[in-house]
Amino acid sequence: MSRINLENGECTAHSVSDRLLKLLKTCGPQQASDAGKVLGTTGEAARQQFVKLAKEGLVEAIAETRGVGRPVQLWHLTPAGDAHFPNAHAELTVQLLRTVRNTLGEQVLEQLIDNREQETYINYQQSMIGAANLRERVARLAAIRCNEGYMAEWSELADGTFLLVENHCPIHAAATVCKEFCRAELNVFAKVLQAKVERTEHIPTGARRCTYRISPL
Repeated sequence: MSRINLENGECTAHSVSDRLLKLLKTCGPQQASDAGKVLGTTGEAARQQFVKLAKEGLVEAIAETRGVGRPVQLWHLTPAGDAHFPNAHAELTVQLLRTVRNTLGEQVLEQLIDNREQETYINYQQSMIGAANLRERVARLAAIRCNEGYMAEWSELADGTFLLVENHCPIHAAATVCKEFCRAELNVFAKVLQAKVERTEHIPTGARRCTYRISPL
């Protein structure tokens, strides 16, 4: 099975199996019946695909009790299933970060991250040229992040704030070793959006996704 295609800003998945994996990644654990509806097929057909993926070690079924009645069977991504998505050469990145920290020191590592932050800001800012308002800037940022493999999506809330959701983190391994990556990204978001940005969910701390609430200044 090929890796999920997240190129050119299109968070697409072509085969039924890939679409199921993407569904679990973006929406969390699913019953086969619900997954079937999303895919436009039957619950039994979705269940058969889940069973196939389970044999490959990519998903697993976990029974969950919901009030009175029989437990429902929810399908979850396994660590192997999560690794099916782009991870930006995780092992090599972690090794390099540890080498820099151990041989050159924490200060040098922080300088490298600061340099990356500045380069990222410059690149993102170029994409914001012509954006007339915060709504357009949020939409453009989501497109950029999706193109970079974060499976990003956004929505406008009733109170006039915005929600940016990143369902995947291609630098998860690096961010776990060095949390300054996440700090730098938050700074970049605030600067290019010209807004207040608050992270409310965080993959490196155990959440399923990273979520940002964006408010006008």
